[in-house]
Amino acid sequence: MGFSTDAIHAGNEPDPTTGSVSVPIYQTSTYVQPELGRHKGYEYARTQNPTRKALEDNLAVLEKGAAARCFASGMAAISAVATFAKAGDHVLCSDNTYGGTFRLFTKILAHYGVDFSFVDTRDLGLIERSLTKRTKLVHLETPTNPMMSLCDIGAIAERAKAVGALVVVDNTFATPYFQRPIELGADIVVHSTTKFLNGHSDSVGGVAVSKTKELDEWLGFVQNSAGAILSPFDSWLVLRGVKTLAVRMDRHEKNGRAIAAYLDAHPKVGKVFYPGLPSHPQHDLARRQMTGFGALISFDVGSYANAKKLLDRLKICSLGESLGGVETLICHPATMTHASVPAQDRARLGIGDGLVRISVGIEDVEDLIEDLERGLSAVPSPGASR
Repeated sequence: MGFSTDAIHAGNEPDPTTGSVSVPIYQTSTYVQPELGRHKGYEYARTQNPTRKALEDNLAVLEKGAAARCFASGMAAISAVATFAKAGDHVLCSDNTYGGTFRLFTKILAHYGVDFSFVDTRDLGLIERSLTKRTKLVHLETPTNPMMSLCDIGAIAERAKAVGALVVVDNTFATPYFQRPIELGADIVVHSTTKFLNGHSDSVGGVAVSKTKELDEWLGFVQNSAGAILSPFDSWLVLRGVKTLAVRMDRHEKNGRAIAAYLDAHPKVGKVFYPGLPSHPQHDLARRQMTGFGALISFDVGSYANAKKLLDRLKICSLGESLGGVETLICHPATMTHASVPAQDRARLGIGDGLVRISVGIEDVEDLIEDLERGLSAVPSPGASR
């Protein structure tokens, strides 16, 4: 089946009782069993829920995995996957990772004896030197947040398998519409379903899609034992959102390309970070590994003061955390999404006080450009006195 067909139909069987084309919201905590020792496949809602199961089946198909497990947030999904590592194991992670992932690994899991290394995963030689016999997980983001760096999933997977490590890819930015890491060699794909999969900024959730049933069995055990499940209503919201994922991502990217080109040519904007620009150092890898470049762009306006002037003038681009909604969202990574990353690490990664990240929505792109022009008009020209 084609992607759009699967997005609409996978897991979305008509309700057998009524023929409802929309999977019902099974808002129940438990299920009546017809007799002792026999049930209808459902015992308790933390363990199983038909609405959540429909979403899990849908996302497994879209990511070309064996099975999926949905969680209460993207961080809950990453936390569940992290349980593959135990005390004494080593985890290799992209140095430019989401601030929440960095916080979980360094402030919580490191206390339980797991050893973490954060490296530039663009550098295959560095990855080879960093992998050890103790490496259990390689956690990748591609594109990264917020610097839009890419890593070669297939090449890294080859090297990780040589030491018996699992490769985990956070595919939130690209979505399975533009990138399918399991087909490239990854073992597990995670998403914040809050973002593009849901697409409407009205649900928080996460998913982990496994390449094999064996990996999924452990994640199912963790899901049930720890209990960080996605609610029936949130499951239904994401199912609804995924149905339009293909058409939304096409529009997101069309707008994203236009905004990136506009920013790249603007005299008040410094560097622009977007894989779709030929000037991006990994543009060729993006063309090879992805089927589209997405809608996330970061750009530098030189200072915190300039970023504030820009952000305070915007009317359509909404200042806020998160991304991937139909509306355009814009943020200041150094004080928002990556505030938990130490200042010296932010500086090393290029996350300066003048960096702004925009998640381009599906509005009329002319209106977005006009809005950005309004904001940038308040930014002094380079070299002007402050």
